[in-house]
Amino acid sequence: MLRFRNKLSSCSAAIIRDLHRLRADRRGTVAIMAGLLMVPLVGSMAVGFEVSYWYMTKRAMQNAADAAVIAAATNGTSNYATEAKAVAAQYGFTDGSNNVTVTASNSASCPGGGSTCYSVTITDTVPLYLSQVVGFKGDTTLNSAAAKSLTSTAVATQGTVSVSLCLLALASSGTNPGILGNGSPHADLTGCNVMSNTGATCHGHNLNATDGLAHGTDNNCGITEYSNVPTVSDPYSGLASNIPTNTCASYPQEPTSKKAPALPASNQLSGSYSWSDNVMMCGDVQLTGNVTINASGSGAVLVIENGQLDSNGYTFQTAAGSGLTVVFSGTAGSYTHAPTGGGTFDIAAPTSGTWSGVAMYQDPSLTSGVDVTYAGNSPTWDMTGLVYMPHASVTFKGAVNKSSNGQSCFVLVVDNITIDGTGDILSRGSCGAAGLSMPAASVPARGQLVL
Repeated sequence: MLRFRNKLSSCSAAIIRDLHRLRADRRGTVAIMAGLLMVPLVGSMAVGFEVSYWYMTKRAMQNAADAAVIAAATNGTSNYATEAKAVAAQYGFTDGSNNVTVTASNSASCPGGGSTCYSVTITDTVPLYLSQVVGFKGDTTLNSAAAKSLTSTAVATQGTVSVSLCLLALASSGTNPGILGNGSPHADLTGCNVMSNTGATCHGHNLNATDGLAHGTDNNCGITEYSNVPTVSDPYSGLASNIPTNTCASYPQEPTSKKAPALPASNQLSGSYSWSDNVMMCGDVQLTGNVTINASGSGAVLVIENGQLDSNGYTFQTAAGSGLTVVFSGTAGSYTHAPTGGGTFDIAAPTSGTWSGVAMYQDPSLTSGVDVTYAGNSPTWDMTGLVYMPHASVTFKGAVNKSSNGQSCFVLVVDNITIDGTGDILSRGSCGAAGLSMPAASVPARGQLVL
């Protein structure tokens, strides 16, 4: 019995010693903790991997949306959406393929107000993998399985660039096309940009104009064509307020028959004249010899009320250092308010003052007797500056060169124009030095991201 007790006591002591050693032994602790934490660790890594994948995918989508919306805004035409989708596809996001959708709009809200911006939105649906371990169920389904929807949107505005014009058809009469080229294979408007506030159509030849612009459709007028351009407001109509008050009592007209009275001497010009400020003549004015105008200061203004300026085969010119503006004004009626004759108008516009850069000006209140046919010799136009005929239908067949004593600058503003034959504008490139602020239009340029 004593031996049994001693053995039991010895076993108990051994067990107690083993328990003490076990309690003090920390080997295997990490393995146990790792086993307990394996599920949350795997879940966290899964979420991390998938979130990283989502971020990389969205970054690629955003790059594609940015490029696509810039392309759409730069395109600016009715096929802007096709352009946007084509660019997105180049980045690997093809509309309707692999769960991808690409949508484009040209009436998106702009950050600064209005709804004229372009937008492109790309959406993609990606399946879930390990993130479901922690219970994430996504926000949509793909093939009946949980999935995540990713979206990227970009907004851009259409950029514009200002283009100076040497030919502007205001088309206030509604004439369409405002610019018409009738098989003009020899027309040369090189270095010139043309604009019509309606349409522009050139048959057989693009006029060699650098840019052809139209508010409607530009059809072959210009080496580079722009349609749907915003209209250009008449930039020179306000000058009419500077036309002096009409003081004429009568308006003698050139005789149309042998029995009609001849023009009085006051309506005939020949020789040299020194003019300053305003010179008013009533009725038709006819040259009976070559005329040279010397104008001091900022130039002179010849106002012809209810009459034409008939060169009558002679030369009407400005002297070196002189500037002249010829203004046709008066009332609507049977009068001709335009240059006529078979000689030469060799005129340089003033380079400063109220009429700076303006060589010839038809009062915008005139709507009849204003049409002009320019054939290059009836009379020849050697002009520096602006020729403004806002309600005239002009037929343009000849060449315009710069004046003998002026800069290389010629700008023509009309209601509408038909260009036949040559139709050359040879004077261009120095309107700033000639004192003329040229009309300008806005054409589409590279789109600009705004969001």
